[in-house]
Amino acid sequence: MSWSQLLCGALISRYLKASRSERSTPLLMETRAGETGEVTVSRWVRCSPQLAILVLVLSFTVRATTPQLDSIPIPGTEAFPESITSRSDGTLYVGRLGDGGIVRIKPHTHENAIFVQPGALGSRSILGVFADEASNTLWACSNDLRALGAPAKGSDTGSALKAFDLRTGNGKRSVSLPGTHAFCNDIAVDAKGSIYVTDSANPTILKLSPGATTFEVFAQDSAFSAPQSGGAGLDGIAFGSDGNLYVTTYAAGGLFRVEVKAGSAGRITALSGDHQLRFPDALRKLGDNSFLLVEGAGTLDRVVIKNNGFAVSPIYGNFSTPTSVALIGTTAWVAEGNTTYFFDISTNKVTPPLPFRIYAVSLRKENTK
Repeated sequence: MSWSQLLCGALISRYLKASRSERSTPLLMETRAGETGEVTVSRWVRCSPQLAILVLVLSFTVRATTPQLDSIPIPGTEAFPESITSRSDGTLYVGRLGDGGIVRIKPHTHENAIFVQPGALGSRSILGVFADEASNTLWACSNDLRALGAPAKGSDTGSALKAFDLRTGNGKRSVSLPGTHAFCNDIAVDAKGSIYVTDSANPTILKLSPGATTFEVFAQDSAFSAPQSGGAGLDGIAFGSDGNLYVTTYAAGGLFRVEVKAGSAGRITALSGDHQLRFPDALRKLGDNSFLLVEGAGTLDRVVIKNNGFAVSPIYGNFSTPTSVALIGTTAWVAEGNTTYFFDISTNKVTPPLPFRIYAVSLRKENTK
């Protein structure tokens, strides 16, 4: 484990363990080092173990290499797109980690605009988003990241799941995650309308049943924890074609299956693969026991589950810290988060490549099953 991983892990772990009081257009295709001694909120090192693999790259490179793909810009000079979801009609929704709020991109015209305003329903930085057409709800994970320099507005001081009207963007309700050290990351919804979220600060998958006002722990396992040095644990979550839940662990590079029996969690299995995952993030159902997976190290993959193992086929690489993916037909839309510039570990302030973008990756026939 490198010095950068140890440093970043320890700092992010401290942030996650801090109390709430301590955390304070038309168609277009196209760290601060902490001081020694007592550390206050204003002196938090803006750093993340999620980006340890990319730290040295930033030391030598000012601008990231842009993939040669069709793309759509995301508004906001500090947007840092973190998650992306889609409706059956091709509408895309993108959550913004930095500026907050959610951007809607219309199908065909690709016109983009702020759909959910920053600060709506008390929200702050938006991570996971999920378009639940059955309930006409746009679910979103909101976290207070002021201690890491996020400019997102809002009144929340913790972590919460937000519900917005999928057609109008109006707020519907907010449900806080249990505990004082929670971190809502990604979202999945089952056929009965229950909501499942990954808590990156704790080794738990939380469940919100229809009509419930509080979360229950759906599954919990020490294997979901971040490495000992700290950092992000559970991240991506999706239902497979077998009806079971699959989750990723970001810093540890794990992929797990959680058996689902009559709405309850069963056996939890750590799957072994032919490829060591490097910061696995968003997971989206693709076909028969297959998924699209974004690895924070820069790739979009196809992952096929077989028994207790998985095989990885890279689809496209060279992204700058990709954070999520959504599938529309045979096109995978990848959000390029450029979050290295958000969790900045250097003493200089580097401006990320602007505008932020999502990229269209056309899938070959063999990568659609």
